[in-house]
Amino acid sequence: MRHVFKRILQMLPVVCFATNMAWAAKSPFIGEWKLDASKSRIPDGMKVQNKGGNKYAFDFGGVVETIVVNGSYQPGGYGGTLLSVKAEAPDSWIVERKKGSRLLLRATWKLSNGGGTLTDYFREFESDGSTLSIDYVYQRTGGGSGFEGDWQSIKETMNSPFFMEVKEFQGEGLSFITSAGRTSKNVKFDGKDYPNEGPSAVKGASSSIRKVDARNLVMTTSTTGRWGRPRRSGSRPIGRS
Repeated sequence: MRHVFKRILQMLPVVCFATNMAWAAKSPFIGEWKLDASKSRIPDGMKVQNKGGNKYAFDFGGVVETIVVNGSYQPGGYGGTLLSVKAEAPDSWIVERKKGSRLLLRATWKLSNGGGTLTDYFREFESDGSTLSIDYVYQRTGGGSGFEGDWQSIKETMNSPFFMEVKEFQGEGLSFITSAGRTSKNVKFDGKDYPNEGPSAVKGASSSIRKVDARNLVMTTSTTGRWGRPRRSGSRPIGRS
């Protein structure tokens, strides 16, 4: 839905894709891919701090947003968006983000296991009418009570298909384009950072890539924040299975 992406670079488990088109002769990575959710993880983390007076600070990555948890839309820190958090019950919050009149995402947070586990039913509404649906299970890694605390995901369930296309970039690089062309990471194997592009690209975000061997690459993304769902920045192995 991060990105973000907070942060200290961390190694993420391999994200596996299954191809549905013939390989180009130049690179075995060129083609159209669909995420193999059974072999992949998309770890995420966030911080929630109680500021008193029903005011909370939310750190989804890069930018800390402090609002009152009363269900109203308040200025957020990502691209002119508005953030709303509503407490439906002591163990249930509804989190929404919108820009103008368009709802960008809705997440239902529920506490369990005595407050040690937080389940996030995350839904991001794309401009083409589709919905990105992911269910996260977070575990508390720091102190705090209720929704306050440091949270790190221990399980992620992708409910909707996720596609990526890989194209040649300027002859000696690769372009990684996510679902519906919302983000494009254009990189070369020269150790340099290249800005991410597309309507969902995080302002200031960049990526670099290195080759491990003929079938494995490692991409590193550095970001400072995002209007939508932040993800951790880090080094992500990309492998052809």
